[in-house]
Amino acid sequence: MLQSEIVNALRNPEAYDEEVDYIRVLQTHISYIFLTGRYAYKIKKPVNFGFLDFTTLEKRRFYCEEEVRLNRRLCGDMYIGVLPITYSHGIFRIGGSGEPVEYTVKMRELPQETLMSEKLRRGEIDVEVMDDIARILSDFHRRTETNSEIREYGSIRIVKFNWDENFDQTREFIGRTIGRGEYLFIKRAINEFLERQRSLFKLRQESDRIRECHGDLHSGNIFIADKIYIYDAIEFNKRFRYCDVASDLAFLLMDLEFLNRRDLSAHLLDRYVDYSGEGGDFLEILPFYKCYRAYVRGKVTSFKLNDPYISDEEKEKAMETAERYFQMSREYAEQLF
Repeated sequence: MLQSEIVNALRNPEAYDEEVDYIRVLQTHISYIFLTGRYAYKIKKPVNFGFLDFTTLEKRRFYCEEEVRLNRRLCGDMYIGVLPITYSHGIFRIGGSGEPVEYTVKMRELPQETLMSEKLRRGEIDVEVMDDIARILSDFHRRTETNSEIREYGSIRIVKFNWDENFDQTREFIGRTIGRGEYLFIKRAINEFLERQRSLFKLRQESDRIRECHGDLHSGNIFIADKIYIYDAIEFNKRFRYCDVASDLAFLLMDLEFLNRRDLSAHLLDRYVDYSGEGGDFLEILPFYKCYRAYVRGKVTSFKLNDPYISDEEKEKAMETAERYFQMSREYAEQLF
């Protein structure tokens, strides 16, 4: 059965397990999200990008369940559960009694205007919010899981693998979104830092700072509504989720600096250090992970240039945005010497 049939069926209010106020469909490269007024329903596309594989129904069910498990750590009352989408007598229904043909994550819908990224653009975020987020994240990083498998993801071997993958995947964008000199400088800075600071990475592993983190911690994944909801943790790849807590926080710090709010970034860092008790090794490795996060954002934004479904205007904007991310990555790389 084609997923397009299911997507079309979910545009009909009768397909839902409760009354809907409206149906608004959002789309990313890996999912569809259906907003209905009170709830949001998310289904995963049957895609395989190498770093994720949703190509079978059983895999999509598994990753829906993983998404709920992981996100309940930071916003349990937002994630309601996983429901089957069934098909019987020519009718698709969420939570119906027929044969499951797809699975959906059911969530509480929150107003899009309460996204932190939107509030930042309107100048509605202050240091008190940063203080709350610092406390939430330090508590989260203290209690989230770690073990021998997870600790290995903070090793030089895997960290270098992640960087080598980034450099390989951005080679085609040299001269487009990243200059050759910029590319070579960042690559040299990273490789020399990894070689020079082996003991630093070992210390972070031995002090249990490699944990099952959020993995995608930026202002577009935080709602500031009746309380703070940090959602959309990465469920599809352990390599992106098992990381140093410094890498997790570095993403949000970098994001705030990208949005020209270095004041809020500095306050968040100060309060996180106070709450977490992190020491000099954390501050020493932080620019490395800020460099990594900016580079990944530059890479992912560059991928839009190869997307046949977006307009030339969107591609031009993506090019400018990617260039800026890579410039930030270069600035962080300069701090590594």
